Amino acid sequence: AAAFRPLVVTYRNGAPVRLEDVGQVLDDVQDNKSAAWFNGSRAIVLAIQRQPGTNTVAVAARVRTVMQSLKQLLPASVDLQLRSDRSESIRASLADVQFTLFLTLGLVVLVIFLFLRNLSATVIPSLALPFSLVGTFAVMYALDYSLDNLSMMALTLSVGFVVDDAIVMLENIVRHMEKGTPPLQAAFAGSREVGFTILSMTLSLAAVFIPVLFMGGIVGRLLHEFDVTIGAAILVSREESLTLTTMLCSRFLKPPREAHHGRFYEASERVYQRVLRWYEESLAWVMERRPAALALSAVILLGTVALFAVVPKGFLPSEDNSQIFGTTETVEGTSFDDLVSHQLQVMAVLQQDPNVDATMSFLGGGTINQGRVFMQLKPRSQRKMSVDELIRYFSRKLSGIPGIQVFLQNPPPIQIGGRRTKSLYQFTLQSPDRIALDDNATRFAAELRKLPDLINVTSDLQISNPQATVTINRDRAAALGVTAEQVEEALYDAYGSRQVSTIYTATNQYWVVMELLPQYQQDLSALSLLYIRSQKGTLVPLASLATLSSSVGPLTVNHAGQLPSVTISFDLRQGVAIGTAVAQVQRIARQTLPSSITTSFSGTAQAFQSSQAGLLVLLVLAVFVIYMVLGILYESFIHPLTILSALPFAGFGALLTLLIFRVELTVYAFVGVIMLVGLVKKNGIMMIDFALEAQRLEGKSPREAILQACSIRFRPIMMTTMAALMGTLPIALGVGVGSESRRPLGIAVVGGLAFSQFITLYVTPVIYTYLDALQQRLGRVAPLGSRPPAAAAEPEAAPAD
Repeated sequence: AAAFRPLVVTYRNGAPVRLEDVGQVLDDVQDNKSAAWFNGSRAIVLAIQRQPGTNTVAVAARVRTVMQSLKQLLPASVDLQLRSDRSESIRASLADVQFTLFLTLGLVVLVIFLFLRNLSATVIPSLALPFSLVGTFAVMYALDYSLDNLSMMALTLSVGFVVDDAIVMLENIVRHMEKGTPPLQAAFAGSREVGFTILSMTLSLAAVFIPVLFMGGIVGRLLHEFDVTIGAAILVSREESLTLTTMLCSRFLKPPREAHHGRFYEASERVYQRVLRWYEESLAWVMERRPAALALSAVILLGTVALFAVVPKGFLPSEDNSQIFGTTETVEGTSFDDLVSHQLQVMAVLQQDPNVDATMSFLGGGTINQGRVFMQLKPRSQRKMSVDELIRYFSRKLSGIPGIQVFLQNPPPIQIGGRRTKSLYQFTLQSPDRIALDDNATRFAAELRKLPDLINVTSDLQISNPQATVTINRDRAAALGVTAEQVEEALYDAYGSRQVSTIYTATNQYWVVMELLPQYQQDLSALSLLYIRSQKGTLVPLASLATLSSSVGPLTVNHAGQLPSVTISFDLRQGVAIGTAVAQVQRIARQTLPSSITTSFSGTAQAFQSSQAGLLVLLVLAVFVIYMVLGILYESFIHPLTILSALPFAGFGALLTLLIFRVELTVYAFVGVIMLVGLVKKNGIMMIDFALEAQRLEGKSPREAILQACSIRFRPIMMTTMAALMGTLPIALGVGVGSESRRPLGIAVVGGLAFSQFITLYVTPVIYTYLDALQQRLGRVAPLGSRPPAAAAEPEAAPAD
């Protein structure tokens, strides 16, 4: 700038007139209507985003390496800091998921030991866990998947049921050995006997996740790797149970006569036998009252439908990532200096809070009366309040600052389209008539503010912004030799920050910007001081050829789909689900808006609407695919219905548990419900497979066959269910970073398994007898022609346990 000051612009009376004589020449920033602060000091903030398809953790590591190189090039007065790193929360979340994974492994092994009470018998199915996980990692590596929260959650969930196949195989081999069969022969006989059962369990469970592979939208992309990972774990576990488990049983299991049992084994065996006898007696009592059991099933089915309507619906649970974003807004027409003053007051309050580690503030680059704030909180372990609690606390505290409003948000785990608004959820109004649109949008927003479930109801409509109107008297201007274009150019030179030149240096380039001094930009009266050079060379005052007036008007006119639009944004009051809010907003829209205005949700709210319809279709398809797979395996249309009869009980348990714990039915919880479709039918497969075998080979009646099957398969049913429960219990407890997303899934699975486990032990045999009688009346006997002929070389006349 110093080189520009003595620049001669003209001569008067033979003396040079230099640039510094008619104005101020200053070194300044290119845009002085934007600014940023870090912890109260002026700063330059760089936001770095990874490219799609790249790994966040790897990109963050490379950024840190580059920053170390940059620090060596910068002068000592410049402090370069990394203040927000998404990879840190990802690493912390993965560490918690890893802990959950190992805890789950321990609980599942403990369940196996408590049921078998034999160290070698416990080790054999426990080996299924690492082998299945290693096989799954190989599939993930081949598909170029990364270890993220969803894939780790899939691995954790799979721990609970990848041992199911090994447990079923082991328990059946042990049962043969308890009858005196040598280990090698018991391994052959046991594996032949349950090979088809394991095939049915595995294929039907894997089939649950097939529809997810073809699901589109944000939910389909979100769950794709989760689906492939858990499906790979299921299929690998099947191969492991049919090969490794069988071989280990034949080599390392000791015959009962060679095993020496201690007091714990003998005492626990007596307890187990008493429980088994109680179950057999209670099941016989229920079978005498089959109509009542069937009526109970119908009531639970109706209850499931009712619960689905009652349980609050959500999209993605909010997570505590120790960050808060916010938007500040002053009244329309606020000058930039006033906006800076108000913004600094807000940041001063936030910086003093002990829960805040660092603050950043941004002005400019958007609406002229709005700013942005960002808070990096201390780690969750170092503060007593969660992010959502702190948002409510700060909102109350900042409401006392006059002249500015602050809208704080917990950044969602996934950013989903929409406009940049002051609140999280968006509802867009469109109409070709802008005036009618503005009026209706204002009235609609006022109605939404009356809803107690919504807070921070705001609009991007700003129609009271002060504006100056210059009305040119064209006849007068023509007489003075001034055109309308000259008037426009003069106004832009004065207030438009016109670039008139560029200074080039060896390392950079700098704009030369012309504008009026700040004191002439404060009010409308300065316009009367402007002069315009006419075509004759004379200076003509602007006031002599134009009328100057002030009014109010729209700050911006937003468009969506080439039509004027207004976006209403809102947040939810604590404890309110997005599904409830969406229904209320739609109801108010129908009551207040004319048909000429079209409406739609945007961003997260729109994704929620799409996910609800998509997930319901996904659930129906999952049930249909399982029915088809079971129908092919059993060559029957009837027996798959018996197996699937447990689904309403699982759904009822899952929804009831979500309601009791006040957890929304989010995408992850819905995935848990879909998983239950594949998990709970395992009990039915184990019962019905043995019952059909007894009918086919021993000529037993349906009632005798199903009672025998329930008694023989009681122990593996309890073991597999308890293993699945223990596998999901750590997820349901919800501890650690990112646990807010995992917890709804765990709660749904635990609740559904616990409830359906008890009910299906009694109701499935009842339904089996009814449907078997129906099949006989229809004249369609369900053969098992695909089963090997030696599937049960040693028929069981009574429970061996």
